[in-house]
Amino acid sequence: MDHVHLRFDGWIAGLGTTGGTRLVVGHWPGSPFGPVTDVMIEHPGGHRLLLAETAELARFVALTYTFDEVRVVPITVDRSPAAWTVTAGPLHLRFTTGGRGVLGRLLHAVPAALARHLLWVRLIDLPARLLRGVRTYGSAGNGRREWYAVRDLHHVTTATAVFDGTDLGRLAPVDPPVRFGFGSAPRSPSLVRITTTVEVGSGDEERP
Repeated sequence: MDHVHLRFDGWIAGLGTTGGTRLVVGHWPGSPFGPVTDVMIEHPGGHRLLLAETAELARFVALTYTFDEVRVVPITVDRSPAAWTVTAGPLHLRFTTGGRGVLGRLLHAVPAALARHLLWVRLIDLPARLLRGVRTYGSAGNGRREWYAVRDLHHVTTATAVFDGTDLGRLAPVDPPVRFGFGSAPRSPSLVRITTTVEVGSGDEERP
């Protein structure tokens, strides 16, 4: 069967809270579904929730990753160079970012064309595993494959998060790793500039 590569270009923010909730925000100005955002949440008890901006995005992401619950909700993202505010249904999240650090500077130095090349992404998968839970290439749900081409990384320095009116606590590491797919977010709260490529079958009914 022939395969099709679908590309999502944007940012992923991964952070934890002292209350035990871990959040992964995917903000995609460029995607097969147009400009969209999704939020993956794992609560302290292990319940995995997807908040997606459209029904089409929700179906696609739910077939690629694993969740206990999926909701389609209005999502807005306001961002400046150092501060993001994300409102997604019951979630209100605000976080600020700082400098790149050594890893961020190394990633930023790689030419964009090389960083997005699928062979390069596979080559750096092994060193990426030195960061607990992090992968750049792997198998996803329903026979799909994914490549995570990270092009920049900034530390998340502060965060406030409220879910259904409950304060989730202060900023904390992403610990334990989230369990949505084959890879987690870095343990240290981070915002990454990324191009994600998902390989699906040409006859996949859920592709755009």
